[in-house]
Amino acid sequence: MGETIAIINQKGGCGKTTTAVNLSASLASLGKSVLIVDMDPQGNSTTSFGIDKGNLENTIYSAITGQISVKKTIMQTMVKNLFILPSNISLSGIEVELSQVKNYHLVLKDLLKEVADIFDYIIIDLPPSLGIISINGLIASDSLIIPIQAEYFALEGLADLFNTIHLVETRLKSPSPIKGILLTLYDSRTRLGQEVYSELKEKLGDREYIFKTVIGRNIRLAEAPSYGLPCVIYDEESRGAISYLNLAKEILEIDG
Repeated sequence: MGETIAIINQKGGCGKTTTAVNLSASLASLGKSVLIVDMDPQGNSTTSFGIDKGNLENTIYSAITGQISVKKTIMQTMVKNLFILPSNISLSGIEVELSQVKNYHLVLKDLLKEVADIFDYIIIDLPPSLGIISINGLIASDSLIIPIQAEYFALEGLADLFNTIHLVETRLKSPSPIKGILLTLYDSRTRLGQEVYSELKEKLGDREYIFKTVIGRNIRLAEAPSYGLPCVIYDEESRGAISYLNLAKEILEIDG
């Protein structure tokens, strides 16, 4: 059975979807079979692979609501070894629907059990919130990656996220160990970037793992989604693509 990793942060603009898309593509390029699960109603991970989310007949919503099996919802991307459970705006009402379901917090976990043996990694892209969708993601995952933008306000929400993770662990008896905290949109030339990195290390100490790989600001990372491509396909020699490939290698090293 492979590993399920949720990419989570309740703050937007931290590079969460960029990380989900490019980490998935990087792991696939290194020979791992990967499924990316788009759990954000905005469907940004879906469009990042050139998929027209507005014309999708079946999405993760269809699978969650039992309209179709999860295996029939999975789509092949243009990246070898990489598949996606796509999403679109239809997912926006799922929190209301799930709130009426017994054991609503286990729905995604039970769904992904059907395909857990097929993939080396399942990467879940969660929305920028700490609602029912994110709780499902926490419970369905074996570990978490938390992207944090290199700015001071980004550090403020970290305590709230840690509290939510703790509540899931204690009240729902579902531990979600943090695989790593990933600094994104980092500019080593600025004092702010350096100070935020130092403060992050100081605040966390040895409690949480901070990835050695840092994702810098890169125009190619920003451009790639508009072409419907992950950056590792759009410009594999760009600094952004190389950084995510290094992150994938670091994860494989951690996993041994």
